[in-house]
Amino acid sequence: MKEKKVKNCRLNQVGGEAVLEGVMMKAGERTATACRLPGGEIAVVPREFVSARKKHKILNIPILRGIVNFVEMLILSMKTLTLSAEIAASEEDDAPSKSAFAAVSVVATVFGVLLAVALFLFLPKLAVGGIERLFKVSLGVWGAVIEGAIKILFVLLYLCLVSLMPDIRRTFEYHGAEHKSIACYESGDELTPANAKKHTRFHPRCGTSFLVVMLALGNVIRVLLRVFLPAKVIDNHLLYTGIRLLVLPLVVGIGFEYIMFAGKHDNVLTRILSAPGLWFQRITTREPDESQLEVAITALMYAHVDAFPDFDRDAVTYRPKEKDEGSPEEGADAKPAEETPENGSGAENDAPDGGETASDDAL
Repeated sequence: MKEKKVKNCRLNQVGGEAVLEGVMMKAGERTATACRLPGGEIAVVPREFVSARKKHKILNIPILRGIVNFVEMLILSMKTLTLSAEIAASEEDDAPSKSAFAAVSVVATVFGVLLAVALFLFLPKLAVGGIERLFKVSLGVWGAVIEGAIKILFVLLYLCLVSLMPDIRRTFEYHGAEHKSIACYESGDELTPANAKKHTRFHPRCGTSFLVVMLALGNVIRVLLRVFLPAKVIDNHLLYTGIRLLVLPLVVGIGFEYIMFAGKHDNVLTRILSAPGLWFQRITTREPDESQLEVAITALMYAHVDAFPDFDRDAVTYRPKEKDEGSPEEGADAKPAEETPENGSGAENDAPDGGETASDDAL
């Protein structure tokens, strides 16, 4: 008689993203951002995170929950990136304005992403329009197919180019450390850098995979719109663009459902459908060293209170450097943003329902 496959209860409990010189992990209602400081020590900033899906049950409806998750993870990702920049800036002794440095870093990053998104949205369509005008033809459905192919090539080229930057490459190494640590935890192995190093740096729930799924679904829906919408609607560029924007949340919701399904099931179908996203992760993740794995593991153990109740969180909780030489108490005894269980924390953590990707987680 065939044995029934035992469900892995650790799947989808933990999610995360790579940040500047560190990793953020999320488990249940807690996040932990761990960064490697210039002196070599690891500092962790904890935060509480309660999803709107927990406060309002109606938001847990399939598809809708994916849209909510996407918005929440986008906001969380930007806040975490800002936090990691502030930690890095606060450790610079000769920085005249640490907060200004952090702000400039984040603004530059956000501007770069927005510029890339703008080019991604408009360049492919302009390219297809240029082809039609040059050859005086109407590509119809094939125009949507070509536009989708250009978008995929654009994303691929963009990722390859940014991966050449030393700072981005190092962030991709932390991305690999995040994946390996989560894979090690989900496998049931003891969470150590040596054990985590043995695991794969590719993960089906990664934000990169989510991006690829969205690209694929977007292409399919674009073709369907070309097939079923009247020609006069398609020719009205403003109206057609508005319709495409309206179906974008649907793409996000379906993409989320698939990513969560693929993260829980390992079979031939999910492996085939997940393959493109895993291929893209060869660019967005790099092999980490053990020091980077140590940072990711620290973030995971800090965030996941239920699985690691005895972890010494107070020892690694980040405390800003002293602001005034004459008042050493101000920096050294600064309270962490969230009290740890060892110090008598507030609300208890419910069973984790996370594992959501960051859109970015994701990258």
